[in-house]
Amino acid sequence: MFGLDKKHSIYGIMPVMNFSIVLLRPEIPHNTGAIGRLCVGLGVPLHLVRPLGFALDDRSISRAGLDYWPHLDIALHDTWEEYLAVAKPRRFLFLSTHGEKSLYDCRFEQGDALVFGNESSGLPNGFYERYSDSLFKIPMPGEHARSINLANAVSVAAYECYRQLLLSSKRAT
Repeated sequence: MFGLDKKHSIYGIMPVMNFSIVLLRPEIPHNTGAIGRLCVGLGVPLHLVRPLGFALDDRSISRAGLDYWPHLDIALHDTWEEYLAVAKPRRFLFLSTHGEKSLYDCRFEQGDALVFGNESSGLPNGFYERYSDSLFKIPMPGEHARSINLANAVSVAAYECYRQLLLSSKRAT
């Protein structure tokens, strides 16, 4: 379908997934380190859009990312506009507690960019209106849940994207 490349892993030959993770103004180094480790595990790039709430050489990042951090395909962007110009994503999917559509109603495609706001205030002002058609939420049926940890949210969304792309690549072969 999209001419997926294959790579060898301990699980056999697997398709290379073509999507990315974007963090806007992340604040907590532990979360970013864990998300970086997740990206290495999935073989997808991580884009960080400034300002960051920590230094990239912060020990907390390396502690959470363990020895995976040197293998991370990472790009740092000064602004959202710079990210758009450099990365040129095919499509955005924004994950937020303010989304009205469920993540599980989304049909992921090769080249998608999964975009997440920061831990304390979410997406930047204006994004909720500008990108309302691309805004999704992770269902939280718990009575007292307002949100989940950013690293957990990225994991849920990234593996749902991976699952769907893997299924579509199997159908295409």
